[in-house]
Formats: sequence, C-alpha cells, structure tokens
Amino acid sequence: MNLDRLKRITIEEGKCGGRPCIRGYRMRVADVLELLAAGAGMDEVLADYPFLEREDILAAIEYAAHQADHTVLAAS
Repeated sequence: MNLDRLKRITIEEGKCGGRPCIRGYRMRVADVLELLAAGAGMDEVLADYPFLEREDILAAIEYAAHQADHTVLAAS
C-alpha cells in the first residue's frame, strides 16, 4: 500500500456527497474507475481531464482495491 499515493484521495463533507474524490476536485474515485471500466485508457482519461495526473488514476485504483479487500462472513 502506497500511503503517499492514497493521500491524493480526499473526502470532504458537502463535496460530491462526501464520496472519495481526487485531490479535492469534483472528480470522484468512482468516476475514474467507471471511465477505465468502460474501456478508456489511462492516456485517454488524462487527455480528457487535464487536471488529473497519472498518480491520481493509480491512487483511485489502489483505493478501490483496498475498499474491496474485506472479509465476508457467511451466515451459518
């Protein structure tokens, strides 16, 4: 886990409904992930959103990976 990279993810009350964003911009982590999931390449995302940096996209992916890494308890 790269803690310096994850510092790029910000959560602010009243901005984007309190959802995780990239460096205080109104660009949610989910927005970046949805673009990538739809097939946009990193270079395409960076060209379409010039305020983003490569490390921002990597931070979004890393943040999502850590959010998804939790134990699921099955009911017995």
